[in-house]
Amino acid sequence: MLNITLVAGARPNFMKVAPIIHAIRHRKEAGEPIDYRLVHTGQHYDRKMSGDFFEQLEIPNPDSNLGAGGGSQAEQTAAIMIGFEKELGANRPDVVLVVGDVTSTLACSITSKKLLIPVVHVEGGIRSGDMSMPEEINRIVTDSITDHFFTTSELANENLQKSGVGEDRIHFVGNTMIDTLLHKMDQLTPPSEAYLRNLAPKSYFVLTMHRPANVDEEGKLKAMMEALIAGAGDYPIIFPVHPRTAKVLQKLGIKHERLHYADPLSYLEFNYLVKNAKAVITDSGGITEEASVMNVPCLTLRDNTERPETIALGTNELVGTDPSNLQPYLDRLKTGAWKEYQGIPLWDGKTAVRIVEKLQEIYG
Repeated sequence: MLNITLVAGARPNFMKVAPIIHAIRHRKEAGEPIDYRLVHTGQHYDRKMSGDFFEQLEIPNPDSNLGAGGGSQAEQTAAIMIGFEKELGANRPDVVLVVGDVTSTLACSITSKKLLIPVVHVEGGIRSGDMSMPEEINRIVTDSITDHFFTTSELANENLQKSGVGEDRIHFVGNTMIDTLLHKMDQLTPPSEAYLRNLAPKSYFVLTMHRPANVDEEGKLKAMMEALIAGAGDYPIIFPVHPRTAKVLQKLGIKHERLHYADPLSYLEFNYLVKNAKAVITDSGGITEEASVMNVPCLTLRDNTERPETIALGTNELVGTDPSNLQPYLDRLKTGAWKEYQGIPLWDGKTAVRIVEKLQEIYG
């Protein structure tokens, strides 16, 4: 029996592990000797992560919640490691699977390796080159001790090879986030709020900002919001706001008749808005992937990206963090002169099946 512990610490992590759970269940129901245990570290407390959230992803509630949210990065890392060590002591698997680049990814990888349990990293090898981002440190440290890597792009493969990882440990499989998106595309749901529900397709922008570089400096945030409002023309801007960002925006008093703040939305509601938007403006990495596959123009408010395939083959452009850079991109967008999605290799909805097949081959 192959027993796999799946680790998730934040909402996007669950979207990445959900297809893997489905693939494991399918094989288990077919009589194959495989099972899993889902561990939520509790890194991000999110009131939207209720039973409804897991129902939308068609996965069960986690088998264990370590409740390790809050505190500084060091305190959180330590709390996750202590909790996960106890979890592994009580339920020792054959392999631990971590996804993405959050604190939980790093902490659970270290804990597993010290207990001599193999680690596989889904989304291994991606790099932004920006060491000011906690995620970049998490990626580098996790990949330095990972046993096998499941990668989303050829560039990720090259990054790992350059760091000395043998090709026999690198498995180019695609993107499980896109598995979830393609599986759920027909189930995307209009938001319940009347205004959002009644927006005409391609008549509005969706905005998300959460990175400290964009939202923690009040003057910088104010300048970016003013540039967005001025550059959007007649298009409304729909901004689902993280509570931390909402406090800063309230303090700054940033208001406009075309700027509409919204509470954080569910997965199905948010992607419905993105799919029908004129464009999405974001500092998130994952949203650039989803927008590209849905062929929705995407403007990234960052100076670097760990997902260059969304620029080369997707609909994403790297605008940067200087508000003065924004206008030319918005002008090009409004004239309809934006690039189309070219298709990214293996982002086909079958990534999780490839992952589970390979896990059985390696550890079964």
